[in-house]
Amino acid sequence: MLRIDWRSLRFRLLVWLSGIAILVMGATWLLHGILLENLARDFLGERLEREARHAVVQLRQDRQSAPLVLDSASRGYQIFHHLYVLGIGGDTTASDERWLDALTPLLEEADDALIEVKLGERHLLIYRLHFAVDGEPGVLLVGEDFSQVEAGLQQLHWWVAAIALGLLALLVTLNLLAVNRGLIPLSRLRDQLGQLQAGERDRLSPDVPSELDSLVIQLNHFMDEIDTRLQRSRDSVANLSHALKTPLAAVTQVLRGSRPIDDERRRKLVQRLEDIHAQLNAELRRSRIAGPNAGRMSFLHRDACRLLEMFRGLYPDKRFDLVLPAEKGTRIPIESQDFSEMLGILLDNAGKWANNDVHCRLEVGGELRMIVEDDGPGVTAEDLPRLGQRGLRLDEHHPGYGLGLSILAQLVSRYSGQVRFDISPLGGLRVDLTIPLKESFL
Repeated sequence: MLRIDWRSLRFRLLVWLSGIAILVMGATWLLHGILLENLARDFLGERLEREARHAVVQLRQDRQSAPLVLDSASRGYQIFHHLYVLGIGGDTTASDERWLDALTPLLEEADDALIEVKLGERHLLIYRLHFAVDGEPGVLLVGEDFSQVEAGLQQLHWWVAAIALGLLALLVTLNLLAVNRGLIPLSRLRDQLGQLQAGERDRLSPDVPSELDSLVIQLNHFMDEIDTRLQRSRDSVANLSHALKTPLAAVTQVLRGSRPIDDERRRKLVQRLEDIHAQLNAELRRSRIAGPNAGRMSFLHRDACRLLEMFRGLYPDKRFDLVLPAEKGTRIPIESQDFSEMLGILLDNAGKWANNDVHCRLEVGGELRMIVEDDGPGVTAEDLPRLGQRGLRLDEHHPGYGLGLSILAQLVSRYSGQVRFDISPLGGLRVDLTIPLKESFL
């Protein structure tokens, strides 16, 4: 049993193309019938007018000869389907007495015109001509049975319908071939996606129709994002592993040793375990910073307010102030996880070192600007250029392994941004981050 996939793009295209073809063919066929009938009516009307004027000329030349001409026409009526009714001098004659009663009322109308008359099953086309002979007015009706012509036109019209159906079938077949041919790039893209899933390729080919350019670019960009995040996750695991390796080895050595654990060694052991705990908390905090909207564009107010509430809970003894643009719902072309991680690193670093206050201001114009400053001990002018170097820790009093600002620098470079470090008027560190934005997203 043939099963139709109603959601298939091929099926939808064929339905639309076939429907349009049927509509066009049907409209053309109807117009053909109307135009053909009008053309035949105009042609016969002009011929009847010429015959009527010719008969009037004959009548004026010889009043006796015109009726003879009309009588001759009446004798050929059975062949040519012509008729006439002549009214002049109070006398009315007709080519066939059967038409006299039916057509005599038409002699009383004053204009020259082509008239259609229905008599039973017959459809007559009659031209009425007013004239004068020797000052005596007259009216001549010259007509033809249009029913026979209509029958021929109807037959021709149905022949055209049969030809149109054949052309329609041919057109549907050609549409099917064209649709199948046009969908080949989609089939290739489907095969590439299958190869991508199977690990046989790492990118989609850009050799696609222009309508699919944006799709392929976005998919390739998405895969780049996945690769970048996977690499960052691996780096984070490697860094955490490296940072935990030494204290874990020290703790293991103490626990395996035969020496008694005195108060000093116990204190050092507890310190090592606290460092491990603090580093694990820092890594968990980074995962919380990423938030629930990974893979989506950032909404400035939503993401910034979420981070601020989180850090107020992490550092309850610190005061976090946030200044945002007046327009709510601002959407920026930065992936939500990246935005959250950049702002989260700045707030976490400021909250860690601040004595009491952390100030954060976000601005959106032709660029995104983040300014975060604290009232902590700050950094000396000589050390400012060294900030952001991987693994650099200028102070050992707080747990960590010197990766936050270096990760920040990597994220900012992905968006062609800049990070500037300076001494804050509050006394601590001031970080000024700018990222250019596309105008279409503002």
